[in-house]
Amino acid sequence: MGKHRRWKDLTTGQKTAVGIVGLAQLALTASAYRDLLNRPDDKVNGTKVAWGIALLVNWVGPIAYYLDGRKD
Repeated sequence: MGKHRRWKDLTTGQKTAVGIVGLAQLALTASAYRDLLNRPDDKVNGTKVAWGIALLVNWVGPIAYYLDGRKD
């Protein structure tokens, strides 16, 4: 396994990449929560509570919600 790296050991480019990926994750999750909260119950596959919990799983939860959780 690779050596663990500390934040201070990363280059500026690597820190920027981590920041961009982190912001993308937050934006995806926030938009999925907003959609879930504003969508009527009958337009959601499953329960809103279950999807709310699933959205906490990084990347997978929000993507699964957008692909399978909404009825259009």
